[in-house]
Amino acid sequence: MRKLSKKSRITAAVAGVALVAVGGGAAYAYWTTTGSGSGSATNSAGGGTVTLHATFAGGLAPGNQVPVAYTADNATTSGTVVGALSANVTTNVAGCLPAWFEVTAVTTNTLVAANTTGTSVGSGTLKFNDSGTVNQDACKSAIVTVNVASQ
Repeated sequence: MRKLSKKSRITAAVAGVALVAVGGGAAYAYWTTTGSGSGSATNSAGGGTVTLHATFAGGLAPGNQVPVAYTADNATTSGTVVGALSANVTTNVAGCLPAWFEVTAVTTNTLVAANTTGTSVGSGTLKFNDSGTVNQDACKSAIVTVNVASQ
C-alpha cells in the first residue's frame, strides 16, 4: 500500500468532512418538526335587510274589502327568514282617516333566498270600514298605503 502525500491527506480529510456535512444535512431534511398557523375570512353579514311590499287592488269604498299579498325582495348574499308581519294604513288626504281602514297580515316564518325578488311572505285583507254616521267623502280618490314591517 502506498502512502498518501500530505496534500492527498488534506484533500481526503476535506472530502470526508464534506461528506459528513452533506450526509448530516440530508438526515436533517428527514427530521420532523412542529408548527402552527391559522387562516381567516369574514363571513357574510347575515340576514341583511329585505324590502317588503303590500299589493292590493284599488277602488275601495266604505264597507268593502280586498285581499292583500305581501312579498319580499332580498338583495343580500345570504338567505333570511321573514317572521311575523305587522301592517298599518296611511292616506294622502288629511280628512281620510287611517282609523277607517283595517288591515291584517297573516304569515309564518318564510325563507327569502339570497338575491331574489317577489317571494310571497304572507297575505291579509284591507277593509274600508263604513262609519255609518260620518261622511267619508274625503277618501274619494285618496291614495291608501299599506305599510308593512316584519319582526
